[in-house]
Amino acid sequence: MSDAKHSFEHPAAAPTGHPGGHPNGTGGHPGGCPHGQTSGKDGVPPLRLIAWEITRSCNLACKHCRAEAHTEPYPGELSTDEAKALIDTFPETGSPIIIFTGGEPMMRKDWPELVRYAKGKDLRCVMAPNGTLITPETAREMKDAGIERVSISIDGPDATSHDAFRGVEGAFAASMRGIEYLKQAGLEFQINTTVTKGNLGMFRDIFHLCEKIGAAAWHIFLLVPTGRGAELGEEIISAEEYEAVLNWFYDFRKTTDMQLKATCAPHYHRILRQRAKEDGIPVTFENFGLDAVSRGCLGGVGFCFISHTGQVQPCGYLELDCGNIRTTPFPEIWAKSKHFLEFRNQDCFEGKCGVCEYHKVCAGCRARAYTMNGSHLAEEPLCSHTPRRATGKS
Repeated sequence: MSDAKHSFEHPAAAPTGHPGGHPNGTGGHPGGCPHGQTSGKDGVPPLRLIAWEITRSCNLACKHCRAEAHTEPYPGELSTDEAKALIDTFPETGSPIIIFTGGEPMMRKDWPELVRYAKGKDLRCVMAPNGTLITPETAREMKDAGIERVSISIDGPDATSHDAFRGVEGAFAASMRGIEYLKQAGLEFQINTTVTKGNLGMFRDIFHLCEKIGAAAWHIFLLVPTGRGAELGEEIISAEEYEAVLNWFYDFRKTTDMQLKATCAPHYHRILRQRAKEDGIPVTFENFGLDAVSRGCLGGVGFCFISHTGQVQPCGYLELDCGNIRTTPFPEIWAKSKHFLEFRNQDCFEGKCGVCEYHKVCAGCRARAYTMNGSHLAEEPLCSHTPRRATGKS
């Protein structure tokens, strides 16, 4: 499965933020919450990024993914007409970047038609395939249809490490071949890497691979334990390792001009500000790019996920039903969903996330909170920071 669901700060290509999707969750916040925060039309924040699972079908069975290898369309997949009608509503929510993802988005036969239709609405389109199905012809078709960046997930610096994680022998070679076809077609691409205990020691080698093959960006994704990823208990790094890898990432980004991004890692935005203060560096766009003006978890605030059946979620890893476009207009879901309103108001958050001084730039991973702490509004389980208010300090 592709990682747009946790992708693209997303390939959004140039600057833009957030990831795609996440599975599992229901429920609300007892007693309800005041709904506040945000700018935009009628107080509704503009939607910046949509990860759209145009199909759940996939040719791989990656260890961390909820999808399984399945070559036929799943029941209930949006028709071409339904998909176009959905695209018609996207401009009403802002000017979002559309991530065409899956499953494996190239397994949906009408994907070029949908991309062209979205481009006709002046929407920026990017794609998150796994790379194994790309041919010279489909790479040119992506370019001609209007795809502006492609993300490919590489989780090890060689075939042995990558194929073991992806669950398919030959996946690394096929993805590398697909990347060459993208380059021949003149399409920009980024590499996404899921962080696990198994590949922590390979990061420099993976980065050097990104440099060697000419990637425009390298985005690391902190594992969200949902779907089959929940079975990777031994691969999930601890809060202390999480803190260490994000501090390493802060230092490493100084050594390269390549665009680097930490995704599904909201507390990087706290670490960045703590380290920048120590270094005496202002947190500005000029110094830190989008990391200076974005926030960690954008689910329900500037980003959402739409499933192959039209279910809207905060992200692909958090299967929180925020509404379905077949019964409620998408702009109404974005503006009024109970869960989105909760995520826009810090008073709704529990534990230390509810009092943290870095909430507005972090907010914690809501999918990990649900999976590991039982509530989508619980505190981030892999954060070692103690908020000032939690210690009685102002």
